[in-house]
Amino acid sequence: MELKTPDEIAAMRVTGGFIADLLDALTSRAQVGVNLLDLEDHARGMIAARGAQSCYWDYAPSFGRGPFRNVTCLSVNDACLHGLPRDQVLADGDVLSVDIAVSIDGWVADAARTVIVGTPRPADQRLVDTTERALDAAIAAAVPGHRLGDVSHAIGRVAEDHGYPVNTQFGGHGLGRTMHEDPHVPNRGRPGGGPVLRPGMTLALEPWLCATTDRIVVDDDGWTIRSADGSRASHSEHTIAITDDGARVLTLPL
Repeated sequence: MELKTPDEIAAMRVTGGFIADLLDALTSRAQVGVNLLDLEDHARGMIAARGAQSCYWDYAPSFGRGPFRNVTCLSVNDACLHGLPRDQVLADGDVLSVDIAVSIDGWVADAARTVIVGTPRPADQRLVDTTERALDAAIAAAVPGHRLGDVSHAIGRVAEDHGYPVNTQFGGHGLGRTMHEDPHVPNRGRPGGGPVLRPGMTLALEPWLCATTDRIVVDDDGWTIRSADGSRASHSEHTIAITDDGARVLTLPL
């Protein structure tokens, strides 16, 4: 784990502020009748205009099928992660998760947000609210001297207290010069376990929940991950830096 200097964290904060602007722009455009490909196209234009680089373009991890050739992950309803932008028009009540990672001047930030298009169903709103509460709890637990397991436990505790199962195959991660660095941050963990949190650590914390299952399946596109039972999903993520004063959220508007 590479500890970042205050100047390096400040550079990541610039990237994080731009990602906040991207998420604001895309989620405000996510209206009934809008095509997912229009959201992808708008994100490409904003990234190019800023002189940023997408961390997703040409990304080829072991769990995907070939290089990813988009700049956003757009996951709708039962799609929980890595949603491949497709020719799909948003309908009233759709649950949309938008996940973006970019690099500016060599420094990465990563964030995700879930919104409900049009009229929310109460069960969907509760799911989204719980995911956001889990992220808030993780951020509150990310203070120097605590351990990584305390952060994971905070996420899992909120989810389980609200009756949601937790999948630990995918979770948060370190980041900085690249999109994925050590450590892995599972969304359930043992308090007091794992490495000690130290100032200079930078982490992407990303609770994601499916309404009624912790099992997942992958679409034929090789990327889009869905709940195994078709229940709806939600995903919230911020990039944070551990500082002497606690966690600093880097993916808020500047």
